[in-house]
Amino acid sequence: MQTKVPRLFSVRAIVLGVVLVLAFVLVYPTLHTYLRQQVELRGLRQDVAAARERNDDLEAELARWDDPAYITAQARERLAYVFPGETAFRVVDPESVEEPAAPVDEQDTPVATTTAEVPWYSALWDSMAVAGAEPTTDDATTPEKDSRTGTDDGAGAKKGTDAP
Repeated sequence: MQTKVPRLFSVRAIVLGVVLVLAFVLVYPTLHTYLRQQVELRGLRQDVAAARERNDDLEAELARWDDPAYITAQARERLAYVFPGETAFRVVDPESVEEPAAPVDEQDTPVATTTAEVPWYSALWDSMAVAGAEPTTDDATTPEKDSRTGTDDGAGAKKGTDAP
């Protein structure tokens, strides 16, 4: 007598597995696209609801401008308008008032001495003139020019009064 070895996989099971894998490969991209579009659709519906709410708020604000009392209140608040015969007072918060700027040190640079009273183009021209000016130095450090030839002596020291 021969004993039959049980098969782990039958032909039917293998065919069924192949069909399921093939169905998954065919359906997955479509299902993935569908689910992604559902998420986008939910987001767009939320955007539309927010836009409608904003539109309702703007329409309500526009309707407020039809009321003369609202227009008067806005003119008083935003533009500080008053009716004839009324006196306008402006109260300044002492914490918000800026303190005067510290005086400019006169020995900093020539550019630092410019004030706000000078037009911007004059201040710009003055700063270019200062930037282009040659720095002044002591006579001991600069080479002297020969008075006869107009050239430097090259040594950087003062020449004596040697006559040729």
